[in-house]
Amino acid sequence: MRNDAAVWAKLVARLRGLAIAAIGLEASGGYERGAMRALLAALLPTCQVNPFKLRQFAKASGILAKGDRLDARVIASFIAIMPTRPAQSRPPAIERLAEMLAVRRQLNAEKVAIENAARLLEEAMLQLLSRRRVARLAADIDMLDHHLVEMVETDAALADRYRLLTSMPAVGLVPACTLMALLPELGTMSRKQVAALVGVAPYAFESGKFKGLRCIWGGRARVREALCMATMSAGNWNPVLKAFRKRLKDAGKMAKVVIVAVMRKMITMLNAMVRDDVVWAHHLHGQHSVPTAW
Repeated sequence: MRNDAAVWAKLVARLRGLAIAAIGLEASGGYERGAMRALLAALLPTCQVNPFKLRQFAKASGILAKGDRLDARVIASFIAIMPTRPAQSRPPAIERLAEMLAVRRQLNAEKVAIENAARLLEEAMLQLLSRRRVARLAADIDMLDHHLVEMVETDAALADRYRLLTSMPAVGLVPACTLMALLPELGTMSRKQVAALVGVAPYAFESGKFKGLRCIWGGRARVREALCMATMSAGNWNPVLKAFRKRLKDAGKMAKVVIVAVMRKMITMLNAMVRDDVVWAHHLHGQHSVPTAW
């Protein structure tokens, strides 16, 4: 079946006259994007379903086979039983930002893979080819970064959010853009909610006499990756988070526990800054005045 505007229009026309509680769409790498936009534009109650959770649900229901009709029934059962947040339409600028970041991640992953493979090369010609490929990828990434800056500067709402986020030392272009594109709820949640949504909230892992360590689970992996990189930088450039990390290390906490704790503190503080519309210095001093221009 085609996946174009004509098909989406037929889908909307077919569903519009029905009494529908929710419509479920499985995230499939972007193929669902057009249908999602059409359904949301028609004000139909639409939910985006996590593929991993959907597959676990199917297995728990004893459904091991896959097929379009079978998958549709599983999705319908999933949204009828499991708590699923309704999808929200995103501004075009946010959509473009998310797309740019996705391509940047792909290029960076390719660059890292080539650099790692090049360490084992002995042939001079192959080493030269690897250096050329890495240089080209680095140039493409740099071009994308410049374009990200232009996108932010030409959109008033993005520029204002970017100003708030990057006022925190160690939060640069990529972490700030990632938070804007992939965590638009930032500033509207409690500290526990934002930690859980990012995937840095500790959960108990205990049963009977077994007392395990707390662990993190779920959340938005892309946001967590960007936040982790910012955390590494914060250890050098953010005096508050640097001191917090030192206290944890001095207390004998494991390295991974320290990193996650700093990530959780960072996203909590960023959430408060966006919520109160204050830049880093004002946030630290408890002031809630409107930030000055950057």
